[in-house]
Amino acid sequence: MRIGIVSDTHNNLKNVRRIVELFNSLAVDRVIHTGDITQAKTVDLFATLTVPLYGVFGNNDQGELDLLQSAVLKHGFHIVQPPLTLNWAGRKIVVTHDPLDLDCPDDIDVVLHGHTHLETIDFKDSRLTFNPGECAGIMQGKNAIGILDLLTMQPEVIKF
Repeated sequence: MRIGIVSDTHNNLKNVRRIVELFNSLAVDRVIHTGDITQAKTVDLFATLTVPLYGVFGNNDQGELDLLQSAVLKHGFHIVQPPLTLNWAGRKIVVTHDPLDLDCPDDIDVVLHGHTHLETIDFKDSRLTFNPGECAGIMQGKNAIGILDLLTMQPEVIKF
């Protein structure tokens, strides 16, 4: 199973259109957003994904939370306040926005986070911590999404 990971889109609609194109062309099975979507119109753009969207809300989503939750419900997505725990392909995954807010149990295989806007690929023992970086356009030329193959545990960062 291949999952797409995106973080910190901060309502950059041009980038979100490109992100959706990339994920649809890369044939991922599901997409996870690790927070800071910011506005409901961004959620509406994610509705053109050909796969389900999961994720968590970030600190910059709290001011628009009611509108974001309505858009999430309208499109049938599963985005919640962090943390979100998933069991896919025999892997236990926890999704959070700010990694400092997470008290991670020992049985977690994958930690996905955002917030820092920095690429993180860290294997510690048998756990992968992964943040592909940001997509807000704040750091020019540094927009990135991630792909994670849950069978091989191989993360990939795709810059655009």
